Amino acid sequence: MQDADLIIIGAGPAGLSAAQYGARANLKVLLLEQMLVGGQALNIDRLENYPGNATGKSGFELVQDLQAQAEGFGAVIINDGVLSIAGEEGGFALGLASGKSLRAPALILAAGALPRLLGVPGEAEFSGRGVSYCATCDGPFFKGKKVFVAGGGDSACQEAEYLAGLAGEVVMVHRKEKFRAQKALAGRVLHNEKIKLRFCSRITEIRGDKKVSAVLVEDLKTGTKTEEQADAVFIFVGSIPQNALVPSAEKDEAGYIITGPDMASSIPGIFVAGDLRSSPFRQVVVAAAEGAIAA
Repeated sequence: MQDADLIIIGAGPAGLSAAQYGARANLKVLLLEQMLVGGQALNIDRLENYPGNATGKSGFELVQDLQAQAEGFGAVIINDGVLSIAGEEGGFALGLASGKSLRAPALILAAGALPRLLGVPGEAEFSGRGVSYCATCDGPFFKGKKVFVAGGGDSACQEAEYLAGLAGEVVMVHRKEKFRAQKALAGRVLHNEKIKLRFCSRITEIRGDKKVSAVLVEDLKTGTKTEEQADAVFIFVGSIPQNALVPSAEKDEAGYIITGPDMASSIPGIFVAGDLRSSPFRQVVVAAAEGAIAA
């Protein structure tokens, strides 16, 4: 017996869009999310590049709208984690963290990706005590303080710009000679007087007692290491795709799941959308479109 026509795993923009389109097509849709509805979109302070969002509403506000639309069309959101997916005749059986099980003939995986760790001494010890992976969550705690940002992609530049409006000083540390972020984002950071740049450098250690008080920064050209005072370290050095539920699915070298243009994975009946999918461009607008296509 099937519990739904379609089960979606992950309630970020991709999953919520898929739920909306599936339910609107008169499918019985269940959307499973083990954490907060919205995923990493909740961390976006101002979503300035989402089409039609001229006022620049926050990721939280967009998520509220997406959830209201999905539920308005009849999708049911369940707060539960998925531990396993097993193929069976006519579809799939899902084992849930609550001990329950659900069945459906088709699945959409929209579980996204989690922040990649910097992997240096002190990172784990000071997590939540000055080490953070979310500027909009923790930035307000460091108003007027000196903070470091590790990374050079879109997220790092966006978050550094946000932090510059709060902190007394922002220092960006990036391993390369230039940013890999979109040109517009990188340009704003380069011209922000409150953001100091450390290109060709890396943070090798985070130090402190009860909380972060300093970082050790290595110049990759000279090998020189310098200890600098710091009140916080915000880390944005990439993501880890949450692909553990489908170990046999075809993936790219980074672990993101490869699909066709219809979002179908190499496993018949399983579709993928959002940050979990192998894609050259991971943005909220792309995730929403992929969710619609997958549904």
